[in-house]
Amino acid sequence: MGLWRGSACAGFLALAVGCVFLLEPELPGSALRSLWSSLRLGPAPPGPLSSEGRLAAAWDALIVQPARRWRRVAVGVNACVDVVISGVKLLQALGLSPGSGRDHAVLHSRSDLEEAFVYFMGKGAAAERFFSDKETFHDIAQTASEFPGAQHYVGGNAALIGQRFAANEDLKVLLCGPIGPKLHELLDDNVFVPPESLQEVDEFHLILEYLAGEEWGPFKAPHANRFIFSHDLSNGAMNMLEVFVSSLEEFQPDLVVLSGLHMMEGQSKELQRKRLLEVVTSISDIPTGIPIHLELASMTNRELMSSIVHQQVFPAVTSLGLNEQELLFLSQSASGPHASLSSWDGVPDVGMVSDILFWILKEHGRSKTRSSDLTRIHFHTLVYHILATVDGHWANQLAAVAAGARVAGTQACATETIDASRVSLRAPQEFMTSHSESGSRIVLNPNKPVVEWHREGITFHFTPVLVCKDPIRTVGLGDAISAEGLFYSEAHPD
Repeated sequence: MGLWRGSACAGFLALAVGCVFLLEPELPGSALRSLWSSLRLGPAPPGPLSSEGRLAAAWDALIVQPARRWRRVAVGVNACVDVVISGVKLLQALGLSPGSGRDHAVLHSRSDLEEAFVYFMGKGAAAERFFSDKETFHDIAQTASEFPGAQHYVGGNAALIGQRFAANEDLKVLLCGPIGPKLHELLDDNVFVPPESLQEVDEFHLILEYLAGEEWGPFKAPHANRFIFSHDLSNGAMNMLEVFVSSLEEFQPDLVVLSGLHMMEGQSKELQRKRLLEVVTSISDIPTGIPIHLELASMTNRELMSSIVHQQVFPAVTSLGLNEQELLFLSQSASGPHASLSSWDGVPDVGMVSDILFWILKEHGRSKTRSSDLTRIHFHTLVYHILATVDGHWANQLAAVAAGARVAGTQACATETIDASRVSLRAPQEFMTSHSESGSRIVLNPNKPVVEWHREGITFHFTPVLVCKDPIRTVGLGDAISAEGLFYSEAHPD
């Protein structure tokens, strides 16, 4: 009888705690857990009571498969082997010491490398640079590759996006790019590489990582991030573009993903101009009706970015993927909104980001008077994502933006599902949806993590990111985000 009374009492108290949760859902999870343990009802319930846990659970409910799924995805054209290493340790091994941080559009020497690395480390910002001296780069690459703890991974936006798609076994993936023996060995068995894409030597990219709070001399990193550099001529000239496009006829994809335009920064202006025209010609050879997603990456050459926007590249693609640096640089290069801003001050302002996305789709996207194909932009930054689409062309974007944000949390922490104890919600708790017009004020609710708003025929889907507190690996997050967002997207046939 006493046993029955004890369990009934425990049941009643558990019900009471449940009622507290229902009536006060905003009560911190820690408070509820301590209440639970003070009642001696056994182990505290896990993280779902926290904002992070509730948000992850809400995502899981929202992320549904599109009605019409991709079957064959073709990805090109930049691929390499990423050598991932601690930036500070490598620079110390090269005998360098921290001087004054300074950006260099192109790296010509070891001291340029040291100055650019500490400049971006001090800001906690990602960057990618071309190293012009072949011999010096080869020496640095050898030191990095043989350094204790150096890791070798699939690299290059196209190869990383291909790998992410290949995780879905019912999807056939074609990858075109300069693929050497080491990269071929690292690729998923599900990725098909045309024989014309294979080459005898790998292209190596060096990825210098740093942790949040890591210090070197007077520099301290506010966030974990990475600095990437290479002397990559094959990807730089987009050598595999024609091979890629010619292989599409046989492969018959229903989605094409293109990346690597940023790699042309190391080329002469004349070669850039010539190659961009060839890119547009090649893209126009892809049968109409097949969506083309263009993944952008870190750039410093305004003329090249302006040419990508204006020389028919934007109108020729259907979808864009980019981060906050690329978005602001694009606006600066093409005289868009908020172009006078030199850089983001901390977390990019949601209203400003929304204004630039709106401008890109209004000025360069599909409309009744413009024959552009561009109808979708997937924007990602550390703490939130936005998917902007021209109405009538895409479905399942609510699930797509949530899936992209979820994969950012799982991949950075190297977990299968979101571990609520290892991530934190750092998105702005409230924000305006625009700065150039009277936008709405949005207050974030972890139980309804995807916010939708509309502006002149364009729909925006916003969701926070659950940021990994102790990231295992930051490389390739943007590519995984774009691939996952595309995987859950459904394009309406024109």
